[in-house]
Amino acid sequence: LPIAMAVMEQIKRGELDLDEKIGVTKEDMVRQGQRSPLRDANPNGGEFTIRELIRLSLVESDGTASDVLMRVAGGANEIQSYLSLIGIQDIKVVNTEKEIGKDWQTQYENWATPIASIELVDSLGGLSEHILLEGSPLILNNMLESKPGQNRLKGRLPAEALVYHKTGTSGTQNGITGATNDIGIIWLPNGNRLGIAVFVSDSPADEKTREAVIAKIAKACWDKWSAGGTN
Repeated sequence: LPIAMAVMEQIKRGELDLDEKIGVTKEDMVRQGQRSPLRDANPNGGEFTIRELIRLSLVESDGTASDVLMRVAGGANEIQSYLSLIGIQDIKVVNTEKEIGKDWQTQYENWATPIASIELVDSLGGLSEHILLEGSPLILNNMLESKPGQNRLKGRLPAEALVYHKTGTSGTQNGITGATNDIGIIWLPNGNRLGIAVFVSDSPADEKTREAVIAKIAKACWDKWSAGGTN
């Protein structure tokens, strides 16, 4: 999500174009076992627009697409510069997904606090009365269509609930799953919006249990704040 937002900022400045085509090679692909529908459908690579890469990264949680977008943006330092620009301090984007896939410990150098994650989605205008950042509608629409994590924030909510979200999931080593996360914005029946971030870290539980924790917390928030209150 922060990578896509940084790219949209460069598009706003005229440095990139949404329909600009970017070459993706086999060397760009994350390894098997890391999620990448782009790699699975195009094992020899190809050309994709920035718009397509953003959709793949946000809707499909595609690691290859995310890495290519980071490259297009100018690397991890540019992502951190963008986060500083919008006032986000406690999110660190240091490595590509491909680098994370090579070494278990590397993932821990890339982190976010739940509060900073809420600040990030708030900067899109999702919790405000107006859109704050260029490209927010495109990003929010992709978050609304996000496919992974259907049993997380959305798991126990009504089917018609509008949930703009982005999951994060690590691998599992020695029975421990480093990250099972979901952050986003939930539109409540009373018209208010709820910013929510639930992180399940270093858990020995199975996927069903980890995701159920996230779903139960989201449902508790839905039940508590649906009747009234403020944004």
